[in-house]
Amino acid sequence: MNSRLFIVIPCYNEEEVLPITSKMFLEELEDLIHKGKISDNSRILFVNDGSKDKTWEIIENLAAENPHFIGMSQSRNRGHQNALLGGLMTAKEYADMTISLDADLQDDINAVDRMIDAYYEGNDVVYGVRSSRKKDTCFKRGTAHLFYKLMSFLGADIVYDHADYRLLSKRATENLLDFDEVNLFLRGIVPMVGFQSTTVEYERGERFAGESKYPLGKMVTFAFEGITSLSVKPIRMITIGGLLICLISLIMLIKSFVDYFNGNVVPGWASIMVSIWVLGGLQIFAIGIIGEYIGKTY
Repeated sequence: MNSRLFIVIPCYNEEEVLPITSKMFLEELEDLIHKGKISDNSRILFVNDGSKDKTWEIIENLAAENPHFIGMSQSRNRGHQNALLGGLMTAKEYADMTISLDADLQDDINAVDRMIDAYYEGNDVVYGVRSSRKKDTCFKRGTAHLFYKLMSFLGADIVYDHADYRLLSKRATENLLDFDEVNLFLRGIVPMVGFQSTTVEYERGERFAGESKYPLGKMVTFAFEGITSLSVKPIRMITIGGLLICLISLIMLIKSFVDYFNGNVVPGWASIMVSIWVLGGLQIFAIGIIGEYIGKTY
């Protein structure tokens, strides 16, 4: 017991949220310390992801007022996943376990208590999983379900309805270093780390203030990053598509010969069409083969 906990919180333009949620983070941390579940040396680590507002100034003030608050600032905006990973890599040098969640506290902070209980039960990874999506719009709920089904179809080992709210033990965090990913998609990489894991359900709420940092455009980009980072199935689908087109071209060739001998063809039509189908199929197939080699090196 009394393990040291670091709560890692990526922040990008959160000046409206931090004055409210920082108090809630501190209350939770102090309550856990009072219960004897974590060490008094535990910390709340804010990672400033190149914010353009007063986010870093607020973090500096919080750190000056209370030793449980600490902060780090990236030289520029590098994206949520890079900010989160940077915080985790910093925290692993000092913490026995880390918990990551967003500054807006849509993720229920009360689940932290249960995550720590699961950690002491022997789990190195504890995933925070939404119990329902009733508060989402029909469009967002539908696209989210489509995303998880698509990821599963493409062979990605991903926890359904889990974002980046999770607990990692020290050794689980250290093993993240084995993945030299450039295009980060942590919710897909963490399950590949291994070790004993479990889930904790929670009800997701509304933002306390500010605007969502993930509008539709960013969500689509993020989903594309996840698919291309974790699966080579799209490449294989291209390869198979090329083979199918080549097969169809052979069928067209046979049909063209039959039509030619039956006199049911315009002169030159068969040779042009078959050439287009054969060359098109071979080109797509060749792209697929090249993609397979790139996928293996990646």
